[in-house]
Amino acid sequence: MGRLRRAARPAVAVRRSVNDERREAANASAVPQPADLPFPVCRSRLRQRGFSLLEVVAAVLLLAITFTALMKVAGSALNLTASAAERSQAAMWARSLLDSAFVLEPVRPGSRSGRFDKQFSWQLDVTPWAIAGKPMPGSPLRAYQLDLAVRWSSGGHRREAHFTTLRLGGPADQGGAPP
Repeated sequence: MGRLRRAARPAVAVRRSVNDERREAANASAVPQPADLPFPVCRSRLRQRGFSLLEVVAAVLLLAITFTALMKVAGSALNLTASAAERSQAAMWARSLLDSAFVLEPVRPGSRSGRFDKQFSWQLDVTPWAIAGKPMPGSPLRAYQLDLAVRWSSGGHRREAHFTTLRLGGPADQGGAPP
């Protein structure tokens, strides 16, 4: 008898979408296959994504160091702002005192002191002043140098600011009263 031939089965065409082909191509290029690597690696290790514990600890440490440095800068800026405000207040007190000194009374050489408030104190020294140390002959007015020291305490430290100006007054031999 003759041999029976089996009929060949018709090939079933599998329809694959374009998206399936793209997905497979992306997966194939994103994850290296174990056969492509020069060393043995298990498949589950190839598919892991994310950060290792060491990378997370390094990132947190870097953030902590950066945050600490920024806080130090911010603290220094606040201290400088407070110091500038105190110096500005001392300058306003000094201007007020120097503007009103000897307006209603004659200028007298000597030293005076007092307090502006609980924080700020002052000392005013008045000395005769002349160009090259010699008074102008025949002048009815005389120049006086007013040296003002304003003192205050801030953060446990004593602070001091000095201000100097000139003021005209009567001759020293008449007690500072105009002729």
